[in-house]
Amino acid sequence: MNKILLKVKENIVKRSKKSRDIYLHRIKNAKIKNQGRKSLSCSNLAHVIAPMTDKEKSLLKEYSSYNMGIITSYNDMLSAHEPYHKYPDILKTALLDYSSTAQVAGGVPAMCDGVTQGETGMELSLFSRDNIAMASTIGLSHNVYDGIFYLGICDKIVPGLMISALTFGHLPSIFVPSGPMKSGISNKEKALSRQEYAKGKIDEKKLLEVESSSYHSCGTCTFFGTANSNQMLLEMMGLQLPNSSFINTNTPLREELTKYSAKILYDLKKNNISISDIIDEKSFINAIVGLMATGGSTNHTIHLIAMAKACGIILTWEDFDEISKITPLLSKMYPNGSADVNAFRDAGGMAVIIKELSENGLIFEEVNTIVGKSLKEFIVEPKLENKKLVFKKVNGISKNSEVISSYKHPFNKQGGLKLLNGNLGQSIIKTSALKEKHLYIKQKAIVFSSQEELHEEFQKGNLQKDFIAVVKYQGPQANGMPELHKLLPPLGILQDLGYKVALITDGRMSGASGKVASAIHLSPEAKAKGMIAKIKNDDLIELDAINGKLNLLVDKEELEKREIEEKDLKQNSFGIGRELYSLIRKNVSSANSGATIFNLPGEENQ
Repeated sequence: MNKILLKVKENIVKRSKKSRDIYLHRIKNAKIKNQGRKSLSCSNLAHVIAPMTDKEKSLLKEYSSYNMGIITSYNDMLSAHEPYHKYPDILKTALLDYSSTAQVAGGVPAMCDGVTQGETGMELSLFSRDNIAMASTIGLSHNVYDGIFYLGICDKIVPGLMISALTFGHLPSIFVPSGPMKSGISNKEKALSRQEYAKGKIDEKKLLEVESSSYHSCGTCTFFGTANSNQMLLEMMGLQLPNSSFINTNTPLREELTKYSAKILYDLKKNNISISDIIDEKSFINAIVGLMATGGSTNHTIHLIAMAKACGIILTWEDFDEISKITPLLSKMYPNGSADVNAFRDAGGMAVIIKELSENGLIFEEVNTIVGKSLKEFIVEPKLENKKLVFKKVNGISKNSEVISSYKHPFNKQGGLKLLNGNLGQSIIKTSALKEKHLYIKQKAIVFSSQEELHEEFQKGNLQKDFIAVVKYQGPQANGMPELHKLLPPLGILQDLGYKVALITDGRMSGASGKVASAIHLSPEAKAKGMIAKIKNDDLIELDAINGKLNLLVDKEELEKREIEEKDLKQNSFGIGRELYSLIRKNVSSANSGATIFNLPGEENQ
């Protein structure tokens, strides 16, 4: 086992002891006290069974049967979640074979960041994660369930569901994916078309044709952004069926996997294995290792911290950085390469990643999962043989070395993310998609207060120079920390023209961060009086992703004299429902502590 990984685990266990002990004590008591529907009066139970079929009613009245809850993020606007419309019936039918039942306990909101990119609604995106956690717990508060199916895929939905699942840690839980859509046009062609549009070489009608050829059907988007990073993490944590995440939606194999999830949840309950028996410090370390090995989404430097808090585990960005230094980059998917998740699956998928990491001491192999006690059980390929689902053991060797490499011949010796420290604070940069020549830049700043302002200057032709764009007041407290992807096409064009450009922001860029060096999630943010608020035009900045440094090269005495130029944020406080989230903006934590309104167990009243 890698010594640094063992040291990271030791540090996490030590710093988390107080909150972790409180959490585990609470879960132990919940397991003892939890009687589910047995504790209900006849009147209470009558409400529960009223809408069920006669057969289901009969089973529910027999306290020896199990009743599973379904938390669903179904809507038919979000392509990844549309297939969930039929999942409850599939799961209910499958459970009847085990004399058990299921009910939709509740629905949770599921917004699409692809729709809200660059729009006002994006300011609610990050906040939706904690909203989802709370909405999920409302459904589960009826306390009539013996286990829970979580139906969710995309960016904030899975982290929100995980926070809820860990809060209800006394219950068995399983996550059930819908799978990706089949491949459309190449991601490279899509990216080029976006740049052509930014240059004015193609019109909106042509761009829409290109985009619609990429996002063309039900299922998860096929690039390796936050949604598909979620699925990778769930497998690394042992909460989803082995090597199943990237089986295409609406296929016979996908349906059989969904049915099999019902059997697994039934078995978990029968054996009294709850999610708190599966998830621990090792689970989160395995998740971070997977994030680095696959070049996953920077969003998870925020989400994993918030998720871990829910079960009393304290993660820091230093943990991510230490793990990144020892974890080789083993896969290349867009935006880190031209391949998509379907090509990743065809190359062997998570079975190859887990095998390579396991054989080289880079994951905790002996951990509890929904199917057993070792991640080695995930080195399989699900198949249909004579219309029956089987998990075939595989050798875990990549079938396409251009998509999944090996520990001996990685795409990079280090993981895809890097921590930056300096007098500007702490920041995260995604390095897996960057060329070596773009890992270091020292240039003068041009300060913007929004991505729209940068676009305007670009259109005017005022940015034909070397510079570092500073986009401030984009943090959680300021405006909900939206993703700022509309910054990428103009900066990408300038970089292609030979200019040295980079980005620094207290906002997010997420899993689709690409070829421009972007120091994101800067903490403390401008609204919290972070140093970014003091940056002025023409200040010299050094962004060094090689050595992990981010510094404002201005005399210390000069900086102490500078007044913070506060931005008028009144326009961020209303419209598109933002007025309902004012309490969250006032109470949300910094990005490097999860950008969450939730505290650790034992600190709820602080």
